[in-house]
Amino acid sequence: MKIINLLRSSTVSMMLLTGLYSAGPAVAAEPIRIGSVLSTTGPASFLGDPEEKTLKLYVERINAEGGVLGRKLELIVYDDGSDSNKANGFAKRLILQDNVDLIVGGSSTGSTMAMIPLVEANNVPFLNMGGASVIVEPVRPFTFKLPHSDRMAAQKVLDDMKKRGFTKMALLSDTGGFGKSGRSETLKLAQSMGIAVVSDQNYGEKDTDITPQIQKIKSSDAQAMLVFGTGQAPAIATKNYQQLALTIPLYMSHGQASMEFVKLAGKASEGVRMPTPALLVADHLADNDPQKRISLDYKRIYEDRYKIDVSTFGGYAYDGLMMSVAAIKKVGSTDKVKVRAALEQLKNFYGVNGIYNMTATDHMGLDQQAFRMAEIKGGKFVEIK
Repeated sequence: MKIINLLRSSTVSMMLLTGLYSAGPAVAAEPIRIGSVLSTTGPASFLGDPEEKTLKLYVERINAEGGVLGRKLELIVYDDGSDSNKANGFAKRLILQDNVDLIVGGSSTGSTMAMIPLVEANNVPFLNMGGASVIVEPVRPFTFKLPHSDRMAAQKVLDDMKKRGFTKMALLSDTGGFGKSGRSETLKLAQSMGIAVVSDQNYGEKDTDITPQIQKIKSSDAQAMLVFGTGQAPAIATKNYQQLALTIPLYMSHGQASMEFVKLAGKASEGVRMPTPALLVADHLADNDPQKRISLDYKRIYEDRYKIDVSTFGGYAYDGLMMSVAAIKKVGSTDKVKVRAALEQLKNFYGVNGIYNMTATDHMGLDQQAFRMAEIKGGKFVEIK
């Protein structure tokens, strides 16, 4: 009997001890892993640096407020050095080794296109910052594009040329993915609008002198000139344009919608026109403009943190992150198929770069109203009505 009581006593003690252990601190929930491949160095650092800064800033802010679904966000970023081959390798690492729940980025069209086969094969929601229409045409189930398209930018520029009475233009585009696609879209639109492209030149993304191409444009009878490219080369083209004393109006694509372009091009940037999201002209928007509040809030938070000018490219990263959070909250999980479906169903989503309305046939979700035409005056972007 004593032995039985002793065993019972030991059993009770073990049960109590086990209970104490099981009542200890709960195991922390797995983080929501957000992967990103960005061009934070190299020619496209113009794009990738503000994108990385934005993602880090807002992941930190979201986590400070408790995370998403009670889980912290974990941001995993790789720098592709503006090399699309590296982007492909890092995308593979994010998917197969880091087990990310979704990806925000690449920075450029080239990097994005290199990543698409991997994200689609592995069913990973992919919100990218590439500019070319080919990214979402045709629509791919898991790929969503955040910036306005090259076609939209070309349309905005050519509409402005038409309004000013220009019927002959020169086109200078880079040989990368964004420049090639932008050139193609511009040529098609120009033909349909009755604007003749009398000089069609190109340059390499890493070129440091574009004088020969611009000299050919100067020798033509072009009435206006459009530079279609990203990175630092368009700022070099702008300086070369000034050095050769061209007087025809100079336009850029939205790939230069940043104060960084103004700093790089210096005084040569005065008078340059380009399409831009509301962000760069937010201070001058009407109080009832739906883009004003969100643009000014993002601008204030970013500039307070980093003490540098806000960039539309960082704005794309902001929109991608916030869309991801909204989709995850809507489905209550990180199930990739469900998150993809929620992204495709986003309606009236107010982002820094416009009001997004995704559909099964439109994985960009922006219309022409998301663009403003701006001119650089006194070193600042001013909206042109």
